[in-house]
Amino acid sequence: MDQAASNCRLRSTCVKLYLCSNPTDSVVERRALREVVFPKLREHCRHKLGVDFRVIDPHESINPSRWPDENTRNELIKNCRESSAGPFLLALIGPEYGRASLPAQVEVSHFHLLLQQIQQAGLSTKELERVYHRDENTVPPTFCLRASCLPQQENHMEDLVKMFEAAVSLCVHKNLLTEAKGLTFNRSVLDGDLRFGLNNCPRHDAVRRCLAYVHKVTNLKVEQEGTVPNSARVRSSSSEADLLSDLIDNFLKGLIDSSQLEAYTTATNCDRRRGYTTARRRAYADLLCHQVYSDLVRLTDNIAESGQIGSGYLSDALAREQVQQEELCAILSGFYVITRPEMEEIRAYVQQSDQRRPLVLTGGPCAGKRVLLAHCAHQMRSWLRDTDPAVITFFTDLPHLPSAERLLSSLCYQILRSYDRSSSSQDLNAGHRRGVTELRNAESSVAHLNPRTVFRAIKKPDISLYEVKEYLCFLLSLLPSSKKPLVLILDGVDQMGRNFAVQIIESLPSPLPPGVKIILGISSKHTHLMQVIKLHYPECSAPGFVSEGVKKQLGYVHVLLGSADRKQCLKVLMSLLSNSRRRVTSGQLALLNQALTSCCFTLYVRLLHCHTSFWCSDSEVSESHLPDGVHSSVAALLDHLEHKYSSPVVAHALSYLAISSVGLTEAELADLLSRAHANQITQVDVERLLLELKGFLIRRTVTGCQVFTWVSRHFRLVVAKTYLDTREARRKIHSEMADYFISRWNACLETSCLDEGSAQTSAYVEERPPLIDAVNARKAVELMYHLQESNSLELRWKVLTSWRFHHVLVKAGLLRDLVAMLRQEQGSWDNLRECSLLASILASSSCFLQSSPIELPTLMEASLLPYLEVFPALRFYVDEIRWERGIRGCGLAVLLPPSPDTVPLLRHLQRDGGPTQLTVTAAGTRCGTITEIMRDGSAWLWNGSDFGMVRLSPNCEQGEIKFAGVKSSHRFMLFATLCNKLFLCDVTAPEIFVEVKASHTPNMFEGFVAFDRQLCVWWKQDSIVGLFDASNTSVTNLKCPSYVTCVAFSSLGSHIYCGQEEGTVSIFDIDSCSLLCSCSNSNRCAIVSIILCKDKEEMACVARSGALKLWKVPAKTQTPRFVKEASAGSEFNDMLNTDYLYEFSSFLVCHCKQVTVWDTCEWEKSDYFWAPQGQAFAQVVFSQDGHHLVALLEDSPLVLVWRLSTAQCVLSLNANNLPHTLLKTTSHIVCVTDNGCLLAWDAEMVYIAGEAPKMECGVKDVTVEQTGQWFYTADGTDTVWSWSFQTGLPHANFLHDNPVKKIRLSKDDLTLVTLSGEDIYIWQTETGQNSLRIGGSRATDVLITPNCKFGVSICEQGLSRVWKMAHGGVVCGIHLYLCDAQVSPESTFLIGLHGGDLLAASLWSGTISRSFSRAKSSEDVVAFHTLSQHTDFVVVMVASGGIYTWKMSDETVCRHFQLPGTLYCQPQNFQMTSNGSFALLSIDNEAITLLDVSRVRLCSFKAGGSVMKACLDETGRYMAYISQRTSQERQRCTCSQHAHPTLTVVQLSDGEKIGRVFLCKDPLTLLVHGQQCVFVGFRDGSVGVYSISGPLIGGEDAGRCVKNLGGQLRGCCWNAGPLRWFPLKTPNITWP
Repeated sequence: MDQAASNCRLRSTCVKLYLCSNPTDSVVERRALREVVFPKLREHCRHKLGVDFRVIDPHESINPSRWPDENTRNELIKNCRESSAGPFLLALIGPEYGRASLPAQVEVSHFHLLLQQIQQAGLSTKELERVYHRDENTVPPTFCLRASCLPQQENHMEDLVKMFEAAVSLCVHKNLLTEAKGLTFNRSVLDGDLRFGLNNCPRHDAVRRCLAYVHKVTNLKVEQEGTVPNSARVRSSSSEADLLSDLIDNFLKGLIDSSQLEAYTTATNCDRRRGYTTARRRAYADLLCHQVYSDLVRLTDNIAESGQIGSGYLSDALAREQVQQEELCAILSGFYVITRPEMEEIRAYVQQSDQRRPLVLTGGPCAGKRVLLAHCAHQMRSWLRDTDPAVITFFTDLPHLPSAERLLSSLCYQILRSYDRSSSSQDLNAGHRRGVTELRNAESSVAHLNPRTVFRAIKKPDISLYEVKEYLCFLLSLLPSSKKPLVLILDGVDQMGRNFAVQIIESLPSPLPPGVKIILGISSKHTHLMQVIKLHYPECSAPGFVSEGVKKQLGYVHVLLGSADRKQCLKVLMSLLSNSRRRVTSGQLALLNQALTSCCFTLYVRLLHCHTSFWCSDSEVSESHLPDGVHSSVAALLDHLEHKYSSPVVAHALSYLAISSVGLTEAELADLLSRAHANQITQVDVERLLLELKGFLIRRTVTGCQVFTWVSRHFRLVVAKTYLDTREARRKIHSEMADYFISRWNACLETSCLDEGSAQTSAYVEERPPLIDAVNARKAVELMYHLQESNSLELRWKVLTSWRFHHVLVKAGLLRDLVAMLRQEQGSWDNLRECSLLASILASSSCFLQSSPIELPTLMEASLLPYLEVFPALRFYVDEIRWERGIRGCGLAVLLPPSPDTVPLLRHLQRDGGPTQLTVTAAGTRCGTITEIMRDGSAWLWNGSDFGMVRLSPNCEQGEIKFAGVKSSHRFMLFATLCNKLFLCDVTAPEIFVEVKASHTPNMFEGFVAFDRQLCVWWKQDSIVGLFDASNTSVTNLKCPSYVTCVAFSSLGSHIYCGQEEGTVSIFDIDSCSLLCSCSNSNRCAIVSIILCKDKEEMACVARSGALKLWKVPAKTQTPRFVKEASAGSEFNDMLNTDYLYEFSSFLVCHCKQVTVWDTCEWEKSDYFWAPQGQAFAQVVFSQDGHHLVALLEDSPLVLVWRLSTAQCVLSLNANNLPHTLLKTTSHIVCVTDNGCLLAWDAEMVYIAGEAPKMECGVKDVTVEQTGQWFYTADGTDTVWSWSFQTGLPHANFLHDNPVKKIRLSKDDLTLVTLSGEDIYIWQTETGQNSLRIGGSRATDVLITPNCKFGVSICEQGLSRVWKMAHGGVVCGIHLYLCDAQVSPESTFLIGLHGGDLLAASLWSGTISRSFSRAKSSEDVVAFHTLSQHTDFVVVMVASGGIYTWKMSDETVCRHFQLPGTLYCQPQNFQMTSNGSFALLSIDNEAITLLDVSRVRLCSFKAGGSVMKACLDETGRYMAYISQRTSQERQRCTCSQHAHPTLTVVQLSDGEKIGRVFLCKDPLTLLVHGQQCVFVGFRDGSVGVYSISGPLIGGEDAGRCVKNLGGQLRGCCWNAGPLRWFPLKTPNITWP
């Protein structure tokens, strides 16, 4: 554990530089550095290295009284050396040495010696004795300079300084003092600071972390204007010159020779008459600024390149959290200074092998539970010497843990990593890439679990409490053993809220598995948690090592941590004083002893040390000077700080630290104080304040940043009580911090964009230190916290829905935190929907994003584009992605996403108890409230917007209520209980839960309906109907002739219609509760639904068989008149459900095999839908828009969506578990699963996705116009689609009489030629007219010449014809069949293969005019390609791998290249760019082989998966390919992104990746058009279009495709539908 703790201490994230100088002659230089150099260095460090940059200039203040004394300066230098991530010392040595000052402390013996020498010289020592006082509390006793004399800048002090120096010189001359000791009294501030900083400095620190600049000036004459105050101008004496010379020539030169100290010397020769002028000083300052900036940049960059800055950063959040916990444990363990007897009880517990219950350590506030547990964690290996224990600690002191799921997931991760023997402690992040390996092979009690699946599952953002509890119990049962036991230490769970702690405790296995020990730290006041633990761990045998009092405890081993021993506390206090070279008098010691009698806590001891450090031996102290407890001591410390510093500054500083989410860095605290107190506070003031709080603030690492947090939460409590006692005060501080972090956040983003824009854009991923992402992520998380607490909801929502915000958090490994923020967002309903959609996309893609965070832009772009019409506010999100890509100048954008196969879930809710109970029933209201009843009798409610379900607990005198069923109507829900009670709930006022006073409740109620506040209920197998009012729940019973099966209110609510088992409908008057009339079916089949049409005065009664009877119901109720009867047309007798949409006049009846849809205007059947073969319907309903059917199938986890207009199944929504029922609200389609999960899809999204255009079959051919405005697709059916780039939607359908085999588009984009059956169709693209239809062609392919005047039909058997496009007249015939034929660029020849020869037939005569025969190469030609930019040449590939060029004009042949014997060309994949620069030769598994013709070299691209298709762009700049992950990789991860292929675009010149997109479905066709667009046709009939932006494409060209679609893309919906162009009925030209 100690080694792990030392390894986990991450490097500092701040470069802290101490500026060492003579304050009197460096004012100009220091001001120049402060104004010019240091701001630039700060930006460089922040945005290039991810660290802060601070300069500690002890003389920054213009007020010398605020300059620190020698001891403080030494502490500042020491702190910079220990905590700086880079250089720590910058020395400016000017022409003046600087005067010495009176020392702050002089030992008593030395002081008396000096006084004696002064008196012997005949001078008075009275003034010197006045400014010093004797203090016996220092070690050794000293004379201390009085505070009123520090620092010494008054004129009258100069005489004392000279007197002191003279006395020292006399003592040295008389050998009363050594020369070295004498020099310590006479050294200037510059000399003292420099020697303290560099003496005993390690060689590597001197070489790499220190800089010295020496400025020598001859003929110095200090100007008298505007340089330093008059009182500070002291002419250099000869002794000062000697001291300066010794400092430079001896001390510095010695360090340069021995340690290679980096020092620069500049000499300035001044005119004797003018001296050192202002102009020369400014010139030197400019030179110094340039040199300092370049040197510091070089040093910081060198340190960063060596890996010392941010070297400990881990990109995985769970790995980072483990390291942070280990670091915190090591820090807390360092505070263990008092031996506690309770540690022996903990030791005995962990050493007892048969103990199967946890140990609970309790204690009062400040008792030291955390410190004791941290120390015990470090002692475990010594306690368990014969084993190799895995010790895991978790101190939940931070409020950023959002849920118990997060903590338990972190525990699971740490357990897995602790038992992963294959990974080293220095590579804790490797596990998330390769999974947990070499784990002990053991049989799992949970069949579907193994460590690898657990490792992946715990990283999911939407993991449920039940799931993570199951994983934890599985790991605890599987991994620990007697050889490697597990000790789990949890502290502070009780501070995170009652429910949080209960969830954690109930998630632990009971009893504990063998080899597992769990230690809990809980406050003594939380007795309810003790009871929870006792119930969770029933009676267990008490161990033998505990006392009789402990044995009486049941369920856990209890150890009470009391106060520490007073004598030990006093001993520690004395030790602390001794370490700080202080002590107390005997009288003061008695007071301390008395104080410790009443409070013996370690924290109190440290606070007492802080107070007593200020006591002098002559201080008058009494009991009133000692606070009587921890909180009082903290308050006294705050008073001391306010007295020493400015009260507002202290209040702000402590408030910022107390109210921060996870702590603040030094730079952030300094920035905040500078903003709040501009020109009133310096960096030194901040450092001095932090030094005062050194023992009570700890520096720990959070998300890659070292932050300050309080060592005890009680400091935060006292600070809050003192400065933040009102809500307004807290909100004000939160607002100030939010303003600061939003400015930092914007600055980071702007600089990042500028950096990306100016960087080399050919690389696919810009490499920059990951620490930058971590730093930005921590700022982002802190910003969101303060925006929420300051109630800045609108600004919070804007940041939260910003792509940049998402990008930073995902790259930093904070995907789970991001999803949690989105789901916890508050605001308007539209804002909640947008946040829900973003959270759903991110959560469902978590596996993919955690392994490939750089793919976030294309993933979100492709996922959001189809739904921008529903979520217009998210258009800015997409625009932001595209703007960033444009700035970067490199990427692959999604222009037109393929039609979705599914729709993202907006809600996936699961009860806390997990899927252990099955759903009995569920009901929902149109306003969005859903309630489900579980088998255990519990009822759970979702209000339609929250990310959680609430358990219903109505008040009842008889105790807890067990529910049996629920029904809904309008805004009401009616609940039945197991004790036959009914409860009514108005969901608009959910706190109102009223018992219905029904006297007749023999059976479970069947249903109820509501009209306004009138409600009607009926029961199973009962003829009674109950009528009551919501305001008066007394029920009036109405009697029907037979069992009631359905009830409906009339349109005005004055009557009720009761359908019955025997086919009768009884009509009652509500006011009189009397039966008005009845009507019945002749077949006596039960009525299951009654539909009343107010405008037509009609009543439709639907029987269980699906048959329908229509009745005329007059306004004044009379006996209904039969109108007509219609059959469902099927033999199915059992109806499953019905659904009615009044707005769309549609009604459906669902049977297990068939769904019948009725048009209620005429009550005619409009359509039938049959269940898929071998399956049966379970439930079918209309979508809210009326255009789709939503269906459940038996024993299927899918929710299917059919389009009514085409009868196609267009969407498949995965419920992951077997669905129980479908419910509809105004805005959602909700599926309740058998295990109680509730899944909600947005109804508008379902409509948009369901109406997305897609062809009937897979897209087999794509052709694009040269202008890029239109493109055409064919799927092998009789329809060719024309698509518009302006809208992204189909524009027209070209219809044919037979399936289309080929489509060709002329170069001028005016003519589309299609081959359908044996007919050739010529279409005019501008008008859609089928101008020619040529019959009898018997063609297998068709071509268009580049000049657009002729067409060529290719026939395998028979005559191939050349014909004119204008009228179809045949020009000539070609008798030989030419395979893989191409038309020459000049439209003169048809070139193709025949019998191994390459032949060229004249398009004028049809004869073979040219031939590249086997005689020229002695081999068969296997592939060829014409070159549009070199019209007279053809590239030819022969069977042996030889590559030739064939010049057709003179039929000369030149051999250029011979492929190696192991490499062969694949003719089916052979492609050539138009200029002949690159040739695609083969696709072999994971490699693509290209020939770079211009450089005559072979290139092989590693695709990282099996290559399915590849395509070159005509210009020779880019290649696009589609690859599929290997089967082994797909088995490791089954998420949708990893399961489907990937589209990648690479730059051919250097092989750099431009971008990639994970395709959401299987592709069939790939085409690269020009330089900009990639078209992918998919197997389901949809098309995706992607835009290339890269360094070889100009900004205007790169944005052209995006501009075509930008702002006009209307989503996927195409209500109007495409135009339909019909062909000529018969051919108007027929060839013989």
